[in-house]
Amino acid sequence: MDIRELLLKDVMIMDLKAKNKNDAIDEMVHKYFEQGVIDDESLYKADILKREQESTTGIGDGIAMPHAKDKAVKRATVLFAKSEQGLDFDALDGKPVQLFFMIAAPEGANNTHLQALAALSSLLINPDLVAKLKQTKTPDEVQQLFGDAQSAKEAQDAADEKAEAAKKATDVQTAEKRPYIVAVSACPNGIAHTYMAEAALIKSAKEKNIEIKVETNGSEGVKHRLTSADIARADGVVITADKKVDMGRFNGKKLLNRPVIDGINKSDDLLDKITAGNASVYHAAAGDEPTSDDDGQKGGLWNEIYKDLMNGVSHMLPFVVGGGIIMAFSFILERFVGSGSIYFTFFNQLGNYAFAFLVPMLAGYIAESIGDLPALMPGVVGGFMANTAAANIVKTTSVSGFIGGLLAGFLAGIVVNWLKKVFKNMPKSLEGLKPMLLYPILSLLIVGVAMFFIINPIFAAVNAWITHVLNGMGTGNEVLLGTIVGGMMAIDMGGPFNKAAYTFAIAAYTSTGSGKLMAAVMVGGMVPPLATAIATTFWPKKFTEQERQAGISNWVLGISFITEGAIPFATADPLHVIVSSVIGAAIGGGLTQFWHVSVPAPHGGLWVTPLASHWYFYILAVVIGAVVAGVILGIWRPAKKQTEKA
Repeated sequence: MDIRELLLKDVMIMDLKAKNKNDAIDEMVHKYFEQGVIDDESLYKADILKREQESTTGIGDGIAMPHAKDKAVKRATVLFAKSEQGLDFDALDGKPVQLFFMIAAPEGANNTHLQALAALSSLLINPDLVAKLKQTKTPDEVQQLFGDAQSAKEAQDAADEKAEAAKKATDVQTAEKRPYIVAVSACPNGIAHTYMAEAALIKSAKEKNIEIKVETNGSEGVKHRLTSADIARADGVVITADKKVDMGRFNGKKLLNRPVIDGINKSDDLLDKITAGNASVYHAAAGDEPTSDDDGQKGGLWNEIYKDLMNGVSHMLPFVVGGGIIMAFSFILERFVGSGSIYFTFFNQLGNYAFAFLVPMLAGYIAESIGDLPALMPGVVGGFMANTAAANIVKTTSVSGFIGGLLAGFLAGIVVNWLKKVFKNMPKSLEGLKPMLLYPILSLLIVGVAMFFIINPIFAAVNAWITHVLNGMGTGNEVLLGTIVGGMMAIDMGGPFNKAAYTFAIAAYTSTGSGKLMAAVMVGGMVPPLATAIATTFWPKKFTEQERQAGISNWVLGISFITEGAIPFATADPLHVIVSSVIGAAIGGGLTQFWHVSVPAPHGGLWVTPLASHWYFYILAVVIGAVVAGVILGIWRPAKKQTEKA
């Protein structure tokens, strides 16, 4: 990503009027609000001030980089401001600050934006660039300077890489041993200082003929992770961090532990001390064991896919929890006021409205993670086209559920990235056409055609075939049929398999009046969310904090027959979640037929237990199916760190 896409001309302040730190922050924050970069001045300013309280962002040499990452930010942006006279910003060197880079990062900032912010930060250790920026007069000059600096750095990095490879080869041939240092750079927000310290350490190491590897712990995660082999080989360790890092792995090594700002301003001194042996040997505390030996290279493609999935899941979860709990409340209310009550209708429909956004949000934010903001719209539309809940609006049976939504999200992101390459060499005068005209129209057309003519029809054909097979089975072997439809409810959790089984049960209920198959599909639909609730409760260390919180709500969603509560888990870990859920749901569905359970209601989960025949067996089938699935998931699922790297 070109840094100039973040350094927008319309948010630059070439003559900052403020005379003190607080006024400067106010002036820059208000500029962001005027330009629509943020929608809440007070929230964003509060987070800026909170960061300043942790440690000043006035890094010295006339530069300050105030930054915040919060929900007030609508798009990743860097505001450049210049004060002709300079002002007191509590800079570490005590000198006035002339150049300001206020970084605004949204909560869901994707990797491309974070990498661009890191690249921008690393450029600011170049004294020639800083000197030229202090002389600029126009936004165009600022953009040109950064564009030239970025190109020069990329060329220099490539040359340095070749030179380093040649040096290593020479070292081997001559048996010469250069000092080898490993380092870790980290700051609380991981947006600016982390990467400036990395760049400064690498620059100093090059000048001193030292071989170095720097692990960064920033907003885009851990990069260049140090392996046990790296650490064992190292002559010493330099930690420049203002947040907790994995220290146990450095046990027995000479180590310097300093604030991240020292990595920026004192990199020469740190490397001199460590190579001279002027550092204490680090002794890890009891229980401070290393947690990883991943070098950051293995599984790179899956790591990227997993991050894209998680971006979609995190934005979808509020719709799952909010809509699901309200819908569950409507089922409770129905027991007292009836299904015709306006109160039941309001809560039930409100929950359904939220659920209509599940798959579109999942698809949209997967796409946005891959292709940035231009991919959000085609991803959302593709997800809407796949969404079962949207079928009533467009009057179609050709939908593909959350699996189709996943495909739509990845397709939209990939298409937008492809379009960026196609139009990469457009004249600068036509740059504005890309985000406003070319990307939206072409990406929507491509995704729409794929969903309408390929993906949805394929799933519709699958749905029709499944329904035909179920109709051909009849009810001769009730236990087998109950097992099949129960398991189908857990395969895609609201998609074609789920809907085919549910529709088949509804048809049997309306034509015969028997609710036997309704019992099977109801139990099968309750198992996946209950299984995830059980697994997150009894095996919490195998799940992220976000998953554990979602697991709590799934207790309610599960007993309310809201299968979609398990979709975030199935999206993140389809193999373990879907397979375990299908096994438990199939067992539960089969048991309802073995015990001749009948539920003459199309929804409600355990809230309609009083209507069920053999109600105690109905509850028991749910419990057995959920426990079986939950135990399989809890035992089978790898530990959290393994899952994240898988």
